Amino acid sequence: MYTDTVQTFVILGGAIVLSGYAFHEVGGYSGLFDKYLGAMTSLTVSKDPAVGNISSSCYQPRPDSYHLLRDPVTGDLPWPALLVGLTIVSGWYWCSDQVIVQRCLAGKNLTHIKAGCILCGYLKLLPMFLMVMPGMISRILYPDEVACVVPEVCKRICGTEVGCSNIAYPRLVVKLMPNGLRGLMLAVMLAALMSSLASIFNSSSTLFTMDIYTRLRPRAGEGELLIVGRIWVVFIVAVSVAWLPVVQAAQGGQLFDYIQSVSSYLAPPVSAVFVLALFVPRVNEKGAFWGLIGGLLMGLARLIPEFSFGSGSCVRPSACPALICRVHYLYFAIMLFVCSGLLTLIVSLCTEPIPQKHLHRLVFSLRHSKEEREDLDADELEGPTSPPVQNGYPEHAVEMEEPQSVAPGLFRQCLLWFCGMSRGRAGGPPPPTQEEVAAAARQLEDISEDPSWARVVNLNALLMMTVATFFWGFYA
Repeated sequence: MYTDTVQTFVILGGAIVLSGYAFHEVGGYSGLFDKYLGAMTSLTVSKDPAVGNISSSCYQPRPDSYHLLRDPVTGDLPWPALLVGLTIVSGWYWCSDQVIVQRCLAGKNLTHIKAGCILCGYLKLLPMFLMVMPGMISRILYPDEVACVVPEVCKRICGTEVGCSNIAYPRLVVKLMPNGLRGLMLAVMLAALMSSLASIFNSSSTLFTMDIYTRLRPRAGEGELLIVGRIWVVFIVAVSVAWLPVVQAAQGGQLFDYIQSVSSYLAPPVSAVFVLALFVPRVNEKGAFWGLIGGLLMGLARLIPEFSFGSGSCVRPSACPALICRVHYLYFAIMLFVCSGLLTLIVSLCTEPIPQKHLHRLVFSLRHSKEEREDLDADELEGPTSPPVQNGYPEHAVEMEEPQSVAPGLFRQCLLWFCGMSRGRAGGPPPPTQEEVAAAARQLEDISEDPSWARVVNLNALLMMTVATFFWGFYA
């Protein structure tokens, strides 16, 4: 967490410096808007007879490049899909994704969590000026590279035939900045990559270890879970590296479109179930399960053909059937969200509801309830397969942490250190008492706030939303 905080300052500082250099090189803010529509590559003839002379529509900047809200039919980001579909995908990420949820759960209280989210909202206003506009400037300065359209030329420049827009920012760093600052920006880009990958791998490891592996081995100890988590991270890294060629060729070589399209095929069912579970007490586990399964199957029905046929490019269109792949991915996200929500509601209404005694502080209408909540899975947690508990900890886990009488060898010590395990924790803190456990449980259930600080964060939230609305209107 502290590493991410330091990296945030490094990333912001480096991005601001690069933006200053970029705007100075292009002639300022007005120079960007004067020159962008004329930023076209001069290489438009392919040696491949099947391609030949490439149509100007494939390499000319879009006439609506200066607008956020674009045509609902012909736009590359149709405005209805952008406002509704992207809200659905963003709701999944910012409200239920493990990476974000872990950071919110680390907050001291609800006011701290709100303040962190508001700060994040302010920071999210900056990418327009620190990432999008510098990327447009990169196309102006290096049109034959960033805006390449001839497949063999793009292959030589960036290793993929469908386009090289992904190199816009790195090209700006390498060619525009002086040596010392160039190293700073490389550090900035590596810091951003490290922060994102560390968060994703850590969250993936937590989900697999705690939600899947513990069901396969309920009596797994702490050491075993640590080792399994690290092995899973290695596996995910290998899968990520093997997936790189697919990412390079997807969505015409545009990484942002690839990320949003995959999220649009997989995230809306989670968003639908999350929203319904939060605001509709009648939704139950069976409805949520079948809503997620139905939404996943529907999303895979779009994802698999698109990856099988390829998304293609302007020069070489995809052979994917129009009925499947020609619907914009954000429009598809809206349809997937609605279908998943309807399936969840239908199944929930056809099955028995969850008694209210299990819902205190879990749904919006009962968020301030002070009544004791009974866990739905209490019987499972106390079943015969569960390990005996001693002072709030599994008995076998306590036994595993007892110091060994024989010192391990050097190799074993290195392995234990690498896996985050120690030979013994005799000097560590004692297990919490029952009173401490009860106090911690009460604090977890408390969402009360100091009235003065609550007003401060609420006003800041309104201010942040006002600024964001102004920018949306200004660049609409």
